[in-house]
Amino acid sequence: MLLSHRVLRTVSEVIYALLFLIIVVAAGLSCAAIISQAVRTSSTQDWVKNFNALIVGASYIILLAVSLLFCVKRRVAVRLKLSRISKTYRTVGKGDLPNSVHTYVTQEYVRTCLVCYESLPKDVYHEGWGRPGTKYSGIRFKRALLDTIPQIDKLAHIIIPLHPALKPHARMIHHFRFIAPLLPKDEDGMTPLHYYDSAIQLVRNSSREVGEREFEVGMLAAERIVGCLEECRDEMRMGGDEFSVGDDEDEEGDWEDRDDRTKLDEALCSE
Repeated sequence: MLLSHRVLRTVSEVIYALLFLIIVVAAGLSCAAIISQAVRTSSTQDWVKNFNALIVGASYIILLAVSLLFCVKRRVAVRLKLSRISKTYRTVGKGDLPNSVHTYVTQEYVRTCLVCYESLPKDVYHEGWGRPGTKYSGIRFKRALLDTIPQIDKLAHIIIPLHPALKPHARMIHHFRFIAPLLPKDEDGMTPLHYYDSAIQLVRNSSREVGEREFEVGMLAAERIVGCLEECRDEMRMGGDEFSVGDDEDEEGDWEDRDDRTKLDEALCSE
């Protein structure tokens, strides 16, 4: 099981602290051992006027100072580099990078694109789904056919306002029976509603997935039904507009007749 990022960071910090303590303790013990040896080997065996002990102590002090200097220098350099990084998102261009870095990034990007393209499935067929590379790629036949039912039902209610409400498991041939006379028939006397009902029944009740040919037949029938209903809706709108224009002309004629009668009555009264 892979460890989380927080656990790995904690482990690395603990290891770094342990290594730092080991180095400090080892340096301290070596300094004490060398100074004690310098004291033992001196003629007076004392700290006073012991040049060797002074040299050893000064060497370790210089070592400590140089080590701290390198640590501080490294930390300041990292801080300065991080402060130069923009905190807001911006596009990195070719002029923002060295040529070698830009070339490397470009090559890796192209390689990644090629790997992604080669990883795409080719000549793979899953039952109930469109094949990759065709116009049905990524389409699930069952869901696409079922999504056409609310669209046809909405158009049917526009044309026939008293059309019955859609029930979950109603057959299409029964539910849309009132719009069947509006649909054309083929040479066998079948309307697109019959083919559409067969496709929906196959989607709902079949134990296998819908094939591409069956999906095409169902979608073609649905398109023909939608086309016929849209034509009827357009004709209804055009007929409504003509009726409204005719009513307006009749009303204008009635008002003109009324004006004529009023003028005639006024003339008779004046006489």
